[in-house]
Amino acid sequence: MTSRRLIVVAAFLSLASAAGCGGGGGGRAGGGSTPSYAAPVPGSYNADQLTQALLTDIPGYVRSGAPQWGEYGSLAAIQNLNQMQQAVKLDKPQCASSTRAVSQEKAVQTAPSALVAFAQGNKQSVTETLMAVGPDVAARQVKVSVPADCRSFRVKVGSAWVTDTIYEPTGTRIGEGSRTAGILTSSGVTSVRTWFVVLRSRGYLATITLYGPGATRVQAEGFARQAYQQAERILP
Repeated sequence: MTSRRLIVVAAFLSLASAAGCGGGGGGRAGGGSTPSYAAPVPGSYNADQLTQALLTDIPGYVRSGAPQWGEYGSLAAIQNLNQMQQAVKLDKPQCASSTRAVSQEKAVQTAPSALVAFAQGNKQSVTETLMAVGPDVAARQVKVSVPADCRSFRVKVGSAWVTDTIYEPTGTRIGEGSRTAGILTSSGVTSVRTWFVVLRSRGYLATITLYGPGATRVQAEGFARQAYQQAERILP
């Protein structure tokens, strides 16, 4: 496996930001052709409403397949990511959750959700996810912080290793609260960057994941603002 191919695979696998890695089979998780209208708590949005509130276009990017909707943990993109992660090992297993945009708690994994992905050729990809969660759950997600000893670790793909370095810049607020994190995956002279933004607003949590060698914080936060503005326009 070449270093470039290795780093792409490792970044994909270590990006358990679950918001990332969209594309592929669209539609409702678990079969059926109609979005789910079931809501776990009174007043929350359903998957159909969230799907309608996703970004529909990003200039310079092409949508990668149809949007996906259903329970967050049942989305094809999320299930595929979880399966592929089993192929990698970390030198610090306790840091596995550090690259996740959202946690594994039940309220998140079972939340009505919608996901869409866009690609700019082979250069960059953008994935947006909207989830209907309560205010307490949403507040916890944007307050997550990576432990100091997990800001750098190594990821093994096959017989080779790459290094992940995590950055958590402060100072940006989108919606009712947000957090931004960046992951630099490197192997020798080859590197790729992943930036994700998690934001909350009235009744929903949104994530934006930007992946590519030239991905920047400014770009990721710009896409997050677009996603927030779109959701605020559409959701009642």
